[in-house]
Amino acid sequence: MNATMLLAVLTFAHVGPSKAPPPFPIAVWLQDPSNAPRYRAAGFNLYIGLWQGPTESQLVDLQKVGMPVICEQNAVGLAHKGDPTIVGWMHGDEPDNAQEVKDPTTGKVGYGPCIPPAKIVEEYHRMKSLDPSRPILLNLGQGVANDEWIGRGSGSSLKDYETYCKGGDIVSFDVYPIAGLPKPDPENYLWYVPKGLDRLAGWMGNASALWNCIECTQIDGTRKATPSQVKSEVWMSLIHGSKGLIYFVHQFKPTFDEHALLDDPAMLSAVTELNKQIQSLAPVLTSATIERRATVTSSSPAVPIDFKVKSMDRDLYVFSVGMRNGSTQGRFALSGLPGLKHVEVVGENRTIPMVNGQFSDQFLPYQPHIYRIKHLP
Repeated sequence: MNATMLLAVLTFAHVGPSKAPPPFPIAVWLQDPSNAPRYRAAGFNLYIGLWQGPTESQLVDLQKVGMPVICEQNAVGLAHKGDPTIVGWMHGDEPDNAQEVKDPTTGKVGYGPCIPPAKIVEEYHRMKSLDPSRPILLNLGQGVANDEWIGRGSGSSLKDYETYCKGGDIVSFDVYPIAGLPKPDPENYLWYVPKGLDRLAGWMGNASALWNCIECTQIDGTRKATPSQVKSEVWMSLIHGSKGLIYFVHQFKPTFDEHALLDDPAMLSAVTELNKQIQSLAPVLTSATIERRATVTSSSPAVPIDFKVKSMDRDLYVFSVGMRNGSTQGRFALSGLPGLKHVEVVGENRTIPMVNGQFSDQFLPYQPHIYRIKHLP
């Protein structure tokens, strides 16, 4: 099973055999299976990681609610190679970060080098030899995007990622600009999310599927992204080529909460609506990108606007987002649309005029807009 086939598995796990298009993978990281019904209700369709698992009971609980999982390839998992609940295997998290080591004399825990990239590739081939039918997920740390990150470990460098990326069929990374960056102005760094995706895409080529992680909780400090910032990070991810989203929903401080998203009504509501919107657009998002069909000019050079153009059933879609913490006016020009006069702004209950294939719109800081031009000739 390759990463593309994983989409079909998610469809089967969700609704049974169907001709419906597969859903977009929206996963939750390392959660207890007892909460799978609540995550399913919030629009999640995949678990990634199981604490000290997979265990027999964890797999039974997930199977009951039709929640597939990507998990470690332990003895229990390998004994269930025929179980469709398991849709992929995974490496240990963030091998590019400095790894914990214990001094055998004092018992003190410290940090040593990262796991060598060649070892990750070796482990990938070992897992493939035991089960070639499932994709293998590799999730990397914030060093993919954050060049100031001190947690890579001694002797590591950006060049290591070219080799790391050979160790997964699905390659993901996590950077949490608001909750995780030690900066006084983290709101100015949401663009680290697409920066990391662009870097991974360059290192990966077309050999792997590109996914990434999204913040939505306080994690281990006092800062938490707002629902609008989470939405911005998601749409920057999708526009920059992410084929699957993994939400990190833990809180470690001031108290531990494994499922902090479920305990945050405002954020849970926002994420649920966002997941619903993504699934409604999944057939468009997973379709081929149309190159050289549109251009955009930002009124503020300090706030670029990134976009992707796709089409479905004679409708043209332009997914766009302002890429910095500032406002700007975007002017779009689309070729081949001289006779059409209106553009629908999806999910915003408004239309804007289009003249000779051109239209303009206002972007607030990091604001995404989705445009649909209906009934192309």
